[in-house]
Amino acid sequence: MRDLPAVDAVLRSPRAEALVARHGRAGTTAAVREALELARREILAGGRPEASEEAVLATAEGVLSARGLRRVVNATGVVLHTNLGRSVLSEAAVTAAVGAASSYSNLEYDVAAGRRGSRYDHAVPLLKELTGAEDALVVNNCAGATLLALSAVVAEAREEGGTSEPEVVVSRGQLIEIGGGFRIPEVLELSGAHMREVGTTNRTRLSDYRKATNENTRALLWVHPSNFEVEGFTESVGVGELASLGLPVVADVGSGALLPISDEPVVEKAVRDGASLTIFSGDKLLGGPQAGIVVGESRWISAMKRHPLCRALRADKLCLAALEATLYAYRDGSAREELPTLKMLGAPAEEMKDRATRLAAEIAGAAPNLFVDVAPSVARSGGGTLPLYEVPSYAVRLGSEGIGADAMAEGLRSAATPVVGRVAEGRLWLDVRTLLKGDEEAILDAIGELDG
Repeated sequence: MRDLPAVDAVLRSPRAEALVARHGRAGTTAAVREALELARREILAGGRPEASEEAVLATAEGVLSARGLRRVVNATGVVLHTNLGRSVLSEAAVTAAVGAASSYSNLEYDVAAGRRGSRYDHAVPLLKELTGAEDALVVNNCAGATLLALSAVVAEAREEGGTSEPEVVVSRGQLIEIGGGFRIPEVLELSGAHMREVGTTNRTRLSDYRKATNENTRALLWVHPSNFEVEGFTESVGVGELASLGLPVVADVGSGALLPISDEPVVEKAVRDGASLTIFSGDKLLGGPQAGIVVGESRWISAMKRHPLCRALRADKLCLAALEATLYAYRDGSAREELPTLKMLGAPAEEMKDRATRLAAEIAGAAPNLFVDVAPSVARSGGGTLPLYEVPSYAVRLGSEGIGADAMAEGLRSAATPVVGRVAEGRLWLDVRTLLKGDEEAILDAIGELDG
């Protein structure tokens, strides 16, 4: 224990000064104390940790890097990287969110009438215009929107009397699990609905739904598979066919595509095909903030608003401000030019090649000890969308005789601004399709730290 340095001694080192400049004195001091406490625990457990000031600072750096949200350079080629925050907001959406955060707003105030208004009115006119739906509702995430929709259907059935066990019919091929353990069977159970499965994993026909419906059936659930695709001997039923059975159809289309992108379901088509409620995310192919968005028939939207879960899931002012700004880009016809998600997915491969070539030249000049070249790459949409959709791209590949690709990747992740790439074929790949303005400079700084 006596070999451990004092907090003040650690903080006087040049390396500590750099941490103070980056994280502040209070934060750095707390991290150093935590590092020393970790060392003490290891000693008490019989270990012999390195007791130098440098070792303590290295641990403190790790502590600080694990705290709070930080900017990260996404060089993975996955546009909607769930672990890195999915969609990046447009400049207009950021400006709108900052405005809502830094001033009072009419979040729940009717300015014209001079009385209380409703937060549920925001973004509704734009969503109705863009999708053709009668009404709309925004909550804080898509999983919550699905739970709320099904819960409202069950609650309405019980209020109307009749069955005490309302049923929702769903194809076995759509009983999916997506990121974070979101499972359709468990959501149905939580909503209070009795799940009636129809069809098989790979084939479900309209006749299967028809045979399963009875006096207890309150809705038909259609779920987009999102992050997987079944190929081969398959058959499924579309939203339009389900609507022909005359029962409410709840369609979870997932990605929130308002414009055609490969074979991803387009929200407007689901509405047009007769879905009573169409549910989708705000931070996937829509390119906006995290949100669960529901468009559809006024009757069912009103039922959702009346349900107690609605308040628990309500969206905040920052989300609503950013979402409205995102939707304006669609209304004005500028979404593909303004929204980073759509720009990344749509940029031509030759543009990526030029960008990768420039970045490779800069890296080679700054770190002549590295092997640097440019190679064709494959980028992906990610975020539970378009699982088989490949976007031609280019990447800068890094190698070194003195450091392995995994160690190099770890080094770049440890930089002041972490750089996240992917390791393949013994090299570190930095795909330029997912780089934002200023990311090249951050990569060069990270490589400089690594080289140093």
